[in-house]
Amino acid sequence: MLEECGLPYAVHPVDIGAGEQFAPEFLAISPNNKIPAIVDPDGPDGKPISVFESGAILVYLAEKTGRFLPADPRGRMVALQWLMFQMGGLGPMLGQAHHFRAYAPEPIDYAIDRYTREAQRLYGVLDRRLADNEWLAGSEYTIADIACFPWCRSHERQGVDLAQHPNVARWYAANEKRPAVARGTAVLAERRRPLVDEQARRNLFGSEQYRSR
Repeated sequence: MLEECGLPYAVHPVDIGAGEQFAPEFLAISPNNKIPAIVDPDGPDGKPISVFESGAILVYLAEKTGRFLPADPRGRMVALQWLMFQMGGLGPMLGQAHHFRAYAPEPIDYAIDRYTREAQRLYGVLDRRLADNEWLAGSEYTIADIACFPWCRSHERQGVDLAQHPNVARWYAANEKRPAVARGTAVLAERRRPLVDEQARRNLFGSEQYRSR
């Protein structure tokens, strides 16, 4: 979104495997110890404002710039519905698929089957929507697409074959072709690494995560 809008920004990496999300300075910005979060030094009243939760960040930036969220009430509501679809369904369920397929300390067949099937169902919802619409909110690219696309980049890890969802595959390719998307997904790419060591597991899923909260 920052790249699409051409907004200047500075990146502050948070190493969640090392537990940096529990630092008091970060919790003051993101009370739920999750990334991403932003601090805008030029908030709505001219004073700095911090915003956490990716959906809220997208709405904030859309309203700040007047871009990627329709101004008319009907179009706005359509875009917000699909943003909420990501926040309430696509993101959480695909996150569970990631966890049980890749990060759980031992395989749990019921959980793997449950969340893989749910991932496939959600891609089916997207596919039906995109059968008659170029983008999720209609004919224009919006924050709904910006929210959903990053989750779909890991479709193979979620047990999803895009060949079975041709409309999603077309939309996915269209997202990838956007120059701002390419720039955005490259940010900090060199610092990403598998979160598989035991300390990282404790920070993300176990004792450290719950002790710190």
